[in-house]
Amino acid sequence: MTVSSSPSHGRAAAAPAGTRRLVRTLYASAFCDEFVLLYPVYALLFSDTGLSVGRQASLFALWSLTAVLLEVPSGAWADAVSRRLLLIVGPLLTAAGFALWVLAPSYGAFALGFVLWGAGGALGSGAREALVYDELERAGAKGRYAHVMGRARAIGIAATMSAMGLAGPVFARGGYDAVGAASVLACLAAAAVATRFPEHRTPTRGGGERRAASLRAGLADARADRSVRGALLLVPAVTAVWGALDEYTPLLARDTGVAVETVPWLLLVIWAGATAGSLLAGPAERLTGNGFAAVLAGSALALAAGGLAAGGLAGTPAALVLVALAFGGFQLATVLADARLQRRIDDTGRATLTSVAGLGTELGNLTTYGVYAAAATAWGHGSAFALSAVPYLVTALVLAGAARTTAAARARGRQRRRPS
Repeated sequence: MTVSSSPSHGRAAAAPAGTRRLVRTLYASAFCDEFVLLYPVYALLFSDTGLSVGRQASLFALWSLTAVLLEVPSGAWADAVSRRLLLIVGPLLTAAGFALWVLAPSYGAFALGFVLWGAGGALGSGAREALVYDELERAGAKGRYAHVMGRARAIGIAATMSAMGLAGPVFARGGYDAVGAASVLACLAAAAVATRFPEHRTPTRGGGERRAASLRAGLADARADRSVRGALLLVPAVTAVWGALDEYTPLLARDTGVAVETVPWLLLVIWAGATAGSLLAGPAERLTGNGFAAVLAGSALALAAGGLAAGGLAGTPAALVLVALAFGGFQLATVLADARLQRRIDDTGRATLTSVAGLGTELGNLTTYGVYAAAATAWGHGSAFALSAVPYLVTALVLAGAARTTAAARARGRQRRRPS
């Protein structure tokens, strides 16, 4: 990937005055969205309510299905109406879902809560990225997109880790009611913060017809423009697998032989790596296609080596440092892939196509869950992590091949332009 040499790259360290409100609001929104104390204990709530493992799995499937079904329509809606409005409504739906869980704990309430949570997440997916990119572009600072979004993702990870640390003490004082109330308040805070997003884009009108036209226009752009199509496919290619592996990192950490109470500390090491990857997104935005491929290949090798070393007969916790390096590289690639997509699409279909990429990621997650379950059952978690590196090696090879093809085409073009 060859990165644009926009003059705004040189101002990555200091936000222009016109973007300060946008950046501050984005960072606060990223923190509130992820500061949910229910995250580390909601599985316990389900179990304590009497749900079997099978019924819990059905809830997770319902959550994913909701996101899959609403991802693209919500993106088209964001292109047709106010994106800020969707960023306000999304956390309110999630807050309602969390409130149901603690006020009326039952399978039905959990199912409805997951539908509301999935819908809330789908409303924000695509709308946030589109709003931020358009506002930065309006301010002449679109080259700062990867830098800004990288920091926002790092802040979100920090919020998740903070919530994990606070969930125990809060639960000890007030049980599920307390962590549920804190989670609802965090969602309400996220909605309040979202009202501060600047939005200078004028929403189109016309209801369902406009939303359908927005969806058709966005998909037509992807079909007609090869660079858009490639950028669209790259997002799930670099995001889906490692995003699904997140759910299994506690099991890999436990396989190293440490005590259960040590597992959270090892997870902090892994997510420190992901945070570092987010923070490196700004400087790394100048990576060429070969450089991007090298990041993916190096991260894949680190994942394979770390998984095998952690899950082997002589499993060692130190191997998780390699997994942390891999997650850092994948997080960096995720931010850069999103930035690449945003540069190649225009305002009219920006949220739509971003949501299409999100749909690809959700489907990739579901596929990874199934493949991982089969591999881990047969060979253990370490081997399953190692096998998960294969898609990244394939993607790296494709990117490197595309970079060589592009370089050769440019060389031929220069030769034809030379005077005889």
